[in-house]
Amino acid sequence: MHIINKIKESTKSDDNHVIFSFEYFTPKFPKSATAEARAEIADAFIAKVARMAAHGASFCDITWRPTSADVTINLAGRMQTEIGVDTMMHLTCLGMTLDGINRAIDGAKSRGVSNILALGGDPPVGAPALAAVEPAKVNGKGVPVCGLDLVEHIRLRHGDYFGLAVAGYPEAHPSKILEGSDVATKEGYEEDLVYLKKKVDAGSHFIVTQLFYDMSFFFDFVDDCRRIGIQCPIVPGILPIVSYRSFQTMTKTCRTKVPTEIRETVERLKSDEVALAAYGIQLATDMCAEILRRGIRELHFYTMNREEPTLAVLRRLGLVKGGETVPRVLAVKEEGEEKKSVANGAKNLVPA
Repeated sequence: MHIINKIKESTKSDDNHVIFSFEYFTPKFPKSATAEARAEIADAFIAKVARMAAHGASFCDITWRPTSADVTINLAGRMQTEIGVDTMMHLTCLGMTLDGINRAIDGAKSRGVSNILALGGDPPVGAPALAAVEPAKVNGKGVPVCGLDLVEHIRLRHGDYFGLAVAGYPEAHPSKILEGSDVATKEGYEEDLVYLKKKVDAGSHFIVTQLFYDMSFFFDFVDDCRRIGIQCPIVPGILPIVSYRSFQTMTKTCRTKVPTEIRETVERLKSDEVALAAYGIQLATDMCAEILRRGIRELHFYTMNREEPTLAVLRRLGLVKGGETVPRVLAVKEEGEEKKSVANGAKNLVPA
C-alpha cells in the first residue's frame, strides 16, 4: 500500500486520528562476522522492528547503506513481508552507477516494497560536495545524482508503482548554512524551498523533514511550503535526545540550531545519562503535543534503532499503551544485535 493513502485517510478522519512511523538505520555487520552471526544480527533487527510496529505504526522505513545495498534491500523486504508493516526503503543515488540504482529499485519491487524515500546522498569519500539545489546531470551521463533526479528516474522507469517521499529541511539543507553561521541565508533558504517544490512536482507524494529542536523553524517551514504552492503532507521528523554524544553528533552533522534553553539543559545533564534521557523524552513529548495541537496528524520518529525512547514518548502522548503483546516477533535474542552507531544514524539524516 502506498503510505500516502494512509496519510490521506488520517486527514479525512473526524476523530483526530494520529498516525506515527519509525525510522531505522541498516545494521552494520562486523567484517569478521560469520554467516551465522550476520543472520543473528539481521533477525534481531527484524524482531525489534516487529515489536515496535506492533504498537500500531502506520509505516516503518530503513536507511540506505550503499556499501551494504543487498542487506538494506533484503531487510526492507523482510519488514514488508515477514512483519507485514508498510515499509519505505531509503535510496540515495550520488556516487552510484545507473545499474546499481536500477538494481536497488528492482530489488525493492521484487520483495514487495512499494514505497521509496528518494534522496541525493553524500558524495563519495574524497569527492567534492555538490550543492543541494539541482546538481542534475552534472556527471554528463544522465545518472541520477540528487533527489530530484531520482524521483524523475523512478517515475520514468516505474510509473506509479512506487509511493515516493522526499526530504525537507526546516532550516534549509546543511549546504545552505555558511561556515560560522547557524542559520541559512534568506536566499539559500528560498532556493532550497524552490528545489523542494520541484521534487514534489516531479512526482513525490509527501515530505519527511530533517530533525529540528526549534519549533518555530518547522512551523515557518510548513507555512512557507504552502506559500510557494507545496500542498502535499509534510511529516515532521522527531529525534528524542537519548545521550549527550548522540545529541552532539546529530546536531553538528545536520547543522541543527538548538534553542539556548535546550542547549543549556543538555549541558547541565550531560554527566547523568538517565536524567538526560528523561529530559529528552519529555522534550520530544512536548514537541509532538504542540505539533498535534497545530493540526498536524503525522509523527515520524528517528529511532536510532532504540525502542524505549520513542515508545515512551508515544505512551506519554496516549498513542500507545504499555504491556502490549507482540503477535509476530521472530524468536531470536536481542544479544545478537549490533551496538548502537551514532555515526550511522547521522550519516543517513542529511541527504538532499
